[in-house]
Amino acid sequence: MRAPDSRFVLNRRDFLRYTATMGAAAAVASTVSACSGPASTSSVGAGGDKDLITAVIGYGNDQSWDPTMTASAFAMAGINHIYEGLLETDPITREPYPALATALPTDTAATSWKFTLREGAKWHDGQPVTADDVVFTYQRVLDAKANVLVGNFFRAWLGEVRKVDDRSVELVFKFPFPDAVQRLSIVKIMPKHVFSQPGAWDAAKGGKTCGSGPYKQASHQPKSNTTFEAFADYNGPRPATVKKMNWLTIVDASARVAKISGGSAEAQIADNVPYSNIEQLKSSGLTVEGGKGMNHMFLMFNTGAKPFDDIRVRQALLYAIDTRTMIDVALKGHGTPASSFLNEQNPSYAKAKTVYSHDPDKAKALLAAAGVTNLSITLMAVNVSWIADCLPTIANSWEAIGVKTTLQPQDTAALFTKMDQSQDYQVVAAASNPNQFGLDADLILRYNYTRGGSWMKYTKWDASPEASALFAAMDKATQEPDKQKKLALVHQYLDTIAEQAVLYPVVHTELMTAWDPKKLSGVRPQGYPGINLLQVKRL
Repeated sequence: MRAPDSRFVLNRRDFLRYTATMGAAAAVASTVSACSGPASTSSVGAGGDKDLITAVIGYGNDQSWDPTMTASAFAMAGINHIYEGLLETDPITREPYPALATALPTDTAATSWKFTLREGAKWHDGQPVTADDVVFTYQRVLDAKANVLVGNFFRAWLGEVRKVDDRSVELVFKFPFPDAVQRLSIVKIMPKHVFSQPGAWDAAKGGKTCGSGPYKQASHQPKSNTTFEAFADYNGPRPATVKKMNWLTIVDASARVAKISGGSAEAQIADNVPYSNIEQLKSSGLTVEGGKGMNHMFLMFNTGAKPFDDIRVRQALLYAIDTRTMIDVALKGHGTPASSFLNEQNPSYAKAKTVYSHDPDKAKALLAAAGVTNLSITLMAVNVSWIADCLPTIANSWEAIGVKTTLQPQDTAALFTKMDQSQDYQVVAAASNPNQFGLDADLILRYNYTRGGSWMKYTKWDASPEASALFAAMDKATQEPDKQKKLALVHQYLDTIAEQAVLYPVVHTELMTAWDPKKLSGVRPQGYPGINLLQVKRL
């Protein structure tokens, strides 16, 4: 989540274009305001109001709210309440169900799928949802020039989306792709009459929304909170369960815990609960449960800067990390050393041929073989609380093999803005969780490993022969119709990614959610950042 804490961040061109077009974005404010509502000056909600759920999100709310571009944990969770895809998936089981479409495809091996839109579906400004809106949205997703984030998950296999009539569309595939059933939930359909206006996409990045989902955005304050109201005209499968929601953004761990603690606690639910506070919250009567998934801390190397262009140096720095101490001390046992890019619970998981178990002697030998001595590293990192807790272990581990280490944790947006503007860095530690988008290996790997994608631009690796071979192997696996053959190809390229160690997990973690069972029912903790309250009721 862009992302992570899992976030997608604008590249420099987009960032400059955004600042240059604020005037244009203001021009569409009158159109979009009917959907998003006015800004509020309050960031609090009454804890005893049974028409309101107040939630604490442990991630920043100052990233893009454009559903085609974001991987912000906060924004993506909010978007899932505001927008709909043709199909959606349950946030925990990932079972697909019809959303804007009236039915699931009957033949997933076909190269053409037709969908009829839900009769009476409306946008939050009262306009009807039409096939033109679906075609408009998918055209943006597939547009190579726009190069939106979610396009990385579709352009390899989806040829085009055609209008059949006002309430019907046809998706035309390049080859059979059954995984599209779950994949379609990523594309949130957006109203053409709103987002085709000049400056509208910049307004979307800044927080403007107009969906067809059960909740509409009532106000948006990037540094404090976003509020939601039930959409009275929603007629889909998962209607709003409360009249209002107020989501607070609190990155500081202690402040997040305080907001949900005590008899007069303002919030009823919080995600990203610090591991050190689990027992405290349980003893106060809260339920605290975790979800395992892809959530991981990764290291990303600038292969355009020496000596990180040498695979042996990258491998050495990963072998050096004492992951067991990191898990025991920083994560309080709620983590697993990475033995593949995928977490062990993923259906496509297989242990990689290269596993970076703690081996300082091997790390020293690799540095010596690379001719590297007196290495000094500035490790930039996002300021997500659990990442910050892990950084001292990395520094101590690297110092133990003779690598001088300086830690530079900082605001996520600030860190990636620096990289977008200059990309002058050595190593970055950040959190990521592509499970926000889905579980299949093809999707997860294309989040990070896509030619021309933001992460590959940061690593300066994607023009290398090794990268070209990897991308070809990924394309071959995507096009393979046989499930077992596809899985074998996936395991092969996972071995390549592990060996190359360009952007690679150190640990996979368990994410903890806390809630008051006397005030909420139906909560299911996620293994990826954020919350989903579509089936949660206020007591």
